[in-house]
Amino acid sequence: MKQEDFMGNELSVPELTLRGMLLGVLITAIFTASNVYLGLKVGLTFSSSIPAAVISMAILKMFKDSNVLENNMVQTQASAAGTLSAVIFIIPGLLMIGYWQGFSFWQTLMICACGGSLGVLFTIPLRRAMIVNSDLPYPEGLAAAEILKVGSGSAAGAKENGVKDIMAGGIISAIISLCASGFQVISAEMHYWFTFGKITSQFPLGFSSALLGAGYLIGIASGLAMLVGTILAWGVFVPYLTSAMSPAAGQSASAFASAIWAQKVRLIGAGAIGIAAIWTLITLVKPIVDGMRISIQAMSQSETEKSLHRMDTDLSPKTTALVLGVIVIGLLGTFYSFIAEANLSAGATWIFIIAGVAIAICVGFFVAAACGYMAGLIGTSASPISGIGILGIIISSLVVLGIGTAVSLFDSEAGRKFAIALAIFMTSVIVSIAAISNDNLQDLKTGYLVGATPWRQQVALLLGCIVGAFAIAPVLNLLYEAYGFAGAMPRAGMDESQVLSAPQATLMATIAKGIFSHNLDWNYILFGIGVGIVIIIIDVLLKKNSAKYCLPPLAVGMGIYLPPTLEMPLVLGAVMSYIVYRYLHARALQYSPQKVEEEVETCNRHGVLFASGLIVGESIMGVIIAIIIVISVTGGGSDSPLKLVGKDFGPTADWLGLLTFVALIALFVYRVISVKSTNE
Repeated sequence: MKQEDFMGNELSVPELTLRGMLLGVLITAIFTASNVYLGLKVGLTFSSSIPAAVISMAILKMFKDSNVLENNMVQTQASAAGTLSAVIFIIPGLLMIGYWQGFSFWQTLMICACGGSLGVLFTIPLRRAMIVNSDLPYPEGLAAAEILKVGSGSAAGAKENGVKDIMAGGIISAIISLCASGFQVISAEMHYWFTFGKITSQFPLGFSSALLGAGYLIGIASGLAMLVGTILAWGVFVPYLTSAMSPAAGQSASAFASAIWAQKVRLIGAGAIGIAAIWTLITLVKPIVDGMRISIQAMSQSETEKSLHRMDTDLSPKTTALVLGVIVIGLLGTFYSFIAEANLSAGATWIFIIAGVAIAICVGFFVAAACGYMAGLIGTSASPISGIGILGIIISSLVVLGIGTAVSLFDSEAGRKFAIALAIFMTSVIVSIAAISNDNLQDLKTGYLVGATPWRQQVALLLGCIVGAFAIAPVLNLLYEAYGFAGAMPRAGMDESQVLSAPQATLMATIAKGIFSHNLDWNYILFGIGVGIVIIIIDVLLKKNSAKYCLPPLAVGMGIYLPPTLEMPLVLGAVMSYIVYRYLHARALQYSPQKVEEEVETCNRHGVLFASGLIVGESIMGVIIAIIIVISVTGGGSDSPLKLVGKDFGPTADWLGLLTFVALIALFVYRVISVKSTNE
């Protein structure tokens, strides 16, 4: 069928099908696990829409009656994996403050399912105004639509090549990850420490395949901004502080520098991230206000004012109200189960329950409109969910602080810990709403471009939220037991080099504790805010004087905050992406001057899919190795059951890791540039 045949009011092809939903369930579970792992390791998640679309096309082509609309429903459902997993940016804070000793399955599931479903419902009123009657670009929604159109059209090789790219990247990345994290015959990172007098710093290298792929996707601006942050941290702040302070007795220079970075410099990074995220939201005040206005106007329209065309039908008001009622009941029950454990008086318990649900819903509706509009402007991946999280934890903490003071909650240490935990719990719902709101309108934009029925997409995304919610809690527990989080280790004597950093969750927990106590060293955070302001000014001046140059403040803050061995492959991937793009552009100018962008996009798509495969392969292997470690430990075995070498193999493993990483870069570049121009 031609694409225009899918745009009519009458439709005679399958769209929301049982086989599509089952396939979507499988892809959602896999990509949710992958995103949880990657997010905990480095604070980044990847968009699963495009890889899901390619995999769906490859599998459903075995059925004669499959079509672009059915494939779109699968990617709509699976896209929840790339967004709902953003709850990991906040909920591990409950373990970091010592309130939870493991993830409560049902409470975690209900936070994700209810928050994600609210994100779907809150953006339904925005669809018509922000997609049908708007010129917002929705870059990722547009890209997914183009891939779906190509894959369902005459370009028969597009689907197969796409799957080959993802599979190749996934297999290579999984093997490298097994050799590094499992067998440990190659290193995952190298450190070169150096000292000048009292000054100590390091030159770090990380060899993560997944982060190389992520760097390729984030682009040169964010990559260089993270490099600037790394240079500030390890070229300025750590050297200065190590020269101005003295190590503990018997402490090595490298251990001292690492402690300075962890205890001081990361707080500077937190301050920079906070002010940069808030600045990003300030620059979007007008779009946020417009989004809220459009939402209210859309909700007030009568049914007679709305088109009844198939492509303009959302979930009915009755269905929406019914789902909303179920969600509110679910939230009330979830907050009750969490707050009842604190053994407060009945009055205080219900005040906190009602306040928690009310804040989650009211603030959630605000962030739904804000995030939906931001996604339309700059895309889901670039939207500042961290800024939403910071604002959410501040609002939640202040509300809990006010109520807690009134009911004498802070008379005991247990009460203070509960207050911090409740603020984190409330913010987890808000972050879930924000993440899905970001994603939902991108998916609806894709559907609008390919001829999908909106209410069916909304059903698919609700299903994706529920499936993803079931997957998140077990994967979180698995990874925690296998690797531990920064500041929260399940067992003594665990390998600290394998710890998952969970950077956003650490930041949120730090902010919450800082609001409820005076133990936080605010001087470094305030200094970080000053650094962030300087970066913001530089970014504004760059954008004012040139359309080509910028310095994203959030990325600089993450560069200061994240471990440097995680940042280097991100930076290298971003630089590699830029160099490859320039080469492809120059080649297209030579052979296809009339179709430069089309030629570059065709070749670069192989790179995007291969990079996605690298992320998925390492992430899934990380989950598999985690399962093996947990089985070993629970049976009284080693934390490294797959390890094949001893400690003296370390230097050899370092060089093998470096050589493997260089070979992967060469293979990656060759795979993209070897795609010949159509006119050569």
